Amino acid sequence: MKSTHLPSREELLTFIRERSGKVGTREAARAFGAKNADRAALKRMLRELAEEGHLDRRRKRLHHAGTLPPVVLADITGRDPDGELLARPTEWDEEAHGAAPVIRVATPRRARPGEVAGVGDRALLRVERTDGEETSGRVIKLIDRARHRVLGIFRGLPGGGGRLVPIDKKELGRELAIAAGATGGAADGDLVAVEVARRGRLGLPTGTVVERLGSIRSERAVSLIAIHAHDIPHVFPRAALDEAAAAHPATLAGREDWREVPFVTIDPPDAKDHDDAVHAVPDADPRNPGGHIVSVAIADVAHYVRPGSALDRAAAERGNSVYFPDRVVPMLPERISNDLCSLRPDEDRPALAVRMVIGADGRKRSHGFHRVLIRSAARLHYEQAQLAVSGRADEAVAPIVERILDPLYAAYRAVRRAGDARGPLDLEIPERKIVLKSDGTVDRVIIPQRLESHRLIEEFMILANVAAAETCERSRVPLIYRVHDEPAPEKINALREFLATLDISLPKGGALRPDAFNRILERVKGRDVERLVNEVVLRSQAQAEYSSENFGHFGLNLRRYAHFTSPIRRYADLIVHRALIRALKRGADGLADDTDARALAEIAAAISATERRAMKAERETADRLIAHFLADRVGATFDGHISGVTRAGLFVELDETGADGFIPARHIGEEYFRYHEAGRAFVGRSETHRLGDPVTVELIEAAPVAGALRFRLLREDHAAGGAGSTRQQTPRQRMIAGRAERRRHRGRTS
Repeated sequence: MKSTHLPSREELLTFIRERSGKVGTREAARAFGAKNADRAALKRMLRELAEEGHLDRRRKRLHHAGTLPPVVLADITGRDPDGELLARPTEWDEEAHGAAPVIRVATPRRARPGEVAGVGDRALLRVERTDGEETSGRVIKLIDRARHRVLGIFRGLPGGGGRLVPIDKKELGRELAIAAGATGGAADGDLVAVEVARRGRLGLPTGTVVERLGSIRSERAVSLIAIHAHDIPHVFPRAALDEAAAAHPATLAGREDWREVPFVTIDPPDAKDHDDAVHAVPDADPRNPGGHIVSVAIADVAHYVRPGSALDRAAAERGNSVYFPDRVVPMLPERISNDLCSLRPDEDRPALAVRMVIGADGRKRSHGFHRVLIRSAARLHYEQAQLAVSGRADEAVAPIVERILDPLYAAYRAVRRAGDARGPLDLEIPERKIVLKSDGTVDRVIIPQRLESHRLIEEFMILANVAAAETCERSRVPLIYRVHDEPAPEKINALREFLATLDISLPKGGALRPDAFNRILERVKGRDVERLVNEVVLRSQAQAEYSSENFGHFGLNLRRYAHFTSPIRRYADLIVHRALIRALKRGADGLADDTDARALAEIAAAISATERRAMKAERETADRLIAHFLADRVGATFDGHISGVTRAGLFVELDETGADGFIPARHIGEEYFRYHEAGRAFVGRSETHRLGDPVTVELIEAAPVAGALRFRLLREDHAAGGAGSTRQQTPRQRMIAGRAERRRHRGRTS
């Protein structure tokens, strides 16, 4: 298809539609013979087609908008007349691409457990185009079985029987009736699973208790709700526990002896497993003046968790550890995670270590991986390490400050300078931590202080992760990358419109880089809209995920990146460890020779789904705990800010606890408000309420079991400089709001 002129838009679209495999600017330029200035013009054409919605730009590749990726999360929605299962993608932009495509799900003759799907299930599918426009797919893994039962809290009635109070926010107010003979022995306050028997027009639906899952009165009940609601595996199979119990500590056989290297672990004070240790010394090589040698040792989980073993199958199913305020659901049994693989001080532990040569400018010059045996010199927590290098070391740490900690911090400061120069996305979103009492109820909610010691560990882990990806690539061994796509064009356009209401411009054209967002964030630092802009920029970003294909990490501004540093709690890291062992020929427990990118793509899609499941379960548990905490304060007033704007009302985040709640549109105010999507606001005749505005609200309802709070808006804090109040609006904001009002008026009269 070679030519010596720029293609027309139609020719370009035809080429992309007919091309199989990777398609990007380079491939298009090669096909049409575009060079130099023509290549730049071709790139502009592709960008314009994407911005206009003709193309989707995902993973640095172009394809026709509205098409499916090779692996997709889908919901099984029904059957065709021949009985074959039909599915639709779980995430699909109908406004941009129309109705979601139907995928015909093939049923294998010899299906393995986990591959047999049914109507209502959610599954990972590998899809491929067949005859015409029909799409077929096969099940890679079932993510969620159909909800043939409902979870809730049983509330007994005096005459026998009871009611089921649902745990899902969407089901609030929709109770089930449980007959006296259908309680399954449940007591008041029990978390139960109920089989729904009838949903008629009149009266409450009825159901039968089929399983008692625990009491809501127990101190671990709140996380128990999330575990069962999201089908998170929390009981290890006997075979996996037996393998863990039979495991023996690793020896020096086949390893380098690094036990004299004074590694230290730096973790939160309540950490039970320690899977990373660090060490640094000045580089004595005269060819690297002012340089450093940084070593990062990571627990050698691959030594104990062999491919295809019961431990491996259990870890793959879980995908990652799940962290709740009151418990951890670990990816691996305690014998592995908290004992054999935990880098305890003064105990021999196997590790996969990377030794990195760092220049005075903080850039990595070279690196090498080693399979070693180490003996950690000390276990520190973040504040303890920070106090020590600030001249306030306690008795336990004082002896190692000059010898171990000072060289670590010197190397970190060099690496930090290089990291800042790289320009990763620098969002300021505070993370809250729920502190519990001994009975499992909330004591307080805090925002942990961000210390230099946190950044030290983060920067060294990023360096090690990059080195892992580079080593596997150099050896042509497939791996799972941690990837983060650049923001979608439609999200950038929406962000651009929003920033315009604040008189902040986001330039069009040119390659998008994190520093473009950082310049915007720097402009609003210290202003009333700082929190608002940080949140909106965050929402414009794509979600990081795992992939067997590398398309870079936009947020970190890195070309290649792989998770290597937490194999105790992330299955992706274990895969990367095995890839490194195979690449370096360091043992027989590496990635199997027949493991290819296609197999890893399926694993990557599965663990991306388990990661999202864990995040949702953790978030819902925090919501329930705080709702319990505030349940006896109905009628109290709180300061907060508007964290979301929808047609149905406003979401509010409380400043003190970070709790999220909802203000229905009817509780916003006396006047009539209209929803302004571009401005993320409710616009009234005399006032406007928009994303980020400070507000004072009254708590009018708390549903602890569902983790739901409902507020009434008392006032908007105009005196505090609310970004969206009409009294504080800029001329441009008033102009945009006026245009939106006129468009709505024309829509009503046309």
